[in-house]
Amino acid sequence: MKTQKKWKKYLVPGFIFQSIMIGGGYGTGAEIAQYFGTSGMIGGLLGMLVTMAVWCLLCAVTFEFSRVFKTFDYGSMMKRLLGKAAILYDVCYYIMMLIVLGVVNATAGSMISSLTGLSSWFGVILLSLGIVILVLKGTEAIETVLSFWSYVLYAVYILFLIVVFSKFGGEIGAEFSKGEIAPTWFSSGLTYAFYNLVVVPLVLYTMRDCESRKEAVGCGILSGVIAIVPGILLLLTMGCNMAEAVSAETPVTVIFDMLDMRWLYILFEIVLFGTLIETGTGFIKATTDRLEVAMTNSGKQIPASLHATLVIGLTAIGICISTFGLTNLIAKGYGTACYGFLILFAIPMLTLGIYKISKSGK
Repeated sequence: MKTQKKWKKYLVPGFIFQSIMIGGGYGTGAEIAQYFGTSGMIGGLLGMLVTMAVWCLLCAVTFEFSRVFKTFDYGSMMKRLLGKAAILYDVCYYIMMLIVLGVVNATAGSMISSLTGLSSWFGVILLSLGIVILVLKGTEAIETVLSFWSYVLYAVYILFLIVVFSKFGGEIGAEFSKGEIAPTWFSSGLTYAFYNLVVVPLVLYTMRDCESRKEAVGCGILSGVIAIVPGILLLLTMGCNMAEAVSAETPVTVIFDMLDMRWLYILFEIVLFGTLIETGTGFIKATTDRLEVAMTNSGKQIPASLHATLVIGLTAIGICISTFGLTNLIAKGYGTACYGFLILFAIPMLTLGIYKISKSGK
């Protein structure tokens, strides 16, 4: 029993990290095609190793910082890391949160509409209900559901890969035999790693039971590995028609058109919809945790209705933002925010953060 609990302690941060990050672009293969598929099969896999290495390093250091200084929400962590400059991170985070909430709502609406023919509002409402219910259920429920859904996601992605290999193994082998490695493989791997930096501080609450440096660093390394594996599986399946997948808006659609298996497509879409709920849940939970901890630290009493009001309010804002359109949201927000998290989080954590950990003596 103790062994199972210990393994759970190591795996849960990675499952939640992957669950929040995968979202719409990763799940549909769009980001995988854009950042890795364009480098060729071999080049793409090398780029993914770069991404994984960055995630492993940053998660390991961040988790250890969280353990040492008992900062289990991003607000407390950034205040300890940056001092008064932490407010700059808050600004950057809130902008990214609003963009992400808009994107997952727009993606959910588009997905349900194309899958069922119903109004996109059915998808938005279903997503919003899922997020609200999950966040209001609390931390333990979130950890349980997100971890369980990671198992489901892995199972479906592996099944997807097996089916594609059984039908188009020759084409995938031919793609490998090209040995294509574009010169951009390393920079693409770094860029994609930086692109998702915001997710790392969102899983700090999973460190509350971490007792040693070995555990914190182990959780960090496993998080990077767990998060990249679904991307590797998607890239491998794209090998059946890499040229068309890379140029498509939703690469997995290209593969499913070739497979002509409606049941597998529906199963995949269900799993993907679940990841959208997970992404929205992760951002909203991190925001409510940050605000409630800040109020507690300032000696203010937290009204009983505050948590529910914040959750419902943020979800409603996300719905409003989704009306601006998915393409515009991604084009105007993600790239700029990426630099903000690099400057305000990644670089300080890997320099000042390591220095503070070493001086703590813990």
